Amino acid sequence: MVVGAFPMAKLLYLGIRQVSKPLANRIKEAARRSEFFKTYICLPPAQLYHWVEMRTKMRIMGFRGTVIKPLNEEAAAELGAELLGEATIFIVGGGCLVLEYWRHQAQQRHKEEEQRAAWDAMQDEVGRLALALEALQAQVQAAPAHSALEELQAQMREVRAQLCAPDPPATPQAASACKGQESAQA
Repeated sequence: MVVGAFPMAKLLYLGIRQVSKPLANRIKEAARRSEFFKTYICLPPAQLYHWVEMRTKMRIMGFRGTVIKPLNEEAAAELGAELLGEATIFIVGGGCLVLEYWRHQAQQRHKEEEQRAAWDAMQDEVGRLALALEALQAQVQAAPAHSALEELQAQMREVRAQLCAPDPPATPQAASACKGQESAQA
């Protein structure tokens, strides 16, 4: 059962469209009953629709100069009510599509803003790391360039110097050993 894959907006659109059908039927019934609605709202579009339809049919069949009789009032009221009902359904459906488009655009803008914010954060981090790298390179260049071997040799000299310090030697062999090492180092 895949619920996440089914877009809820489409389901909502179908629900609104189903709700708009009874609304359109009520409008049709009101148009049939009300004299004002029938005369000024339903009849003019119905007569225009009838005239365009018949004119097109006559031209297709090859009759060019024929006069088209208007519909009688009852048929025009019925056709006008049908047109009004279909227009209501169409307007509700179109409104749902426009709202869905706006919602999608808002989501797209939000997603782009999040990506832009993430990109800016990464650029800031790269800049901060570049500054840290420059500082470390400056520290490395400022430090004396001693190799590890030279440092060990200096430490050994210090240790030897401490071993051969002018302390009274315990045996005469130790004193001669220190002097021998000093002459070997020189």
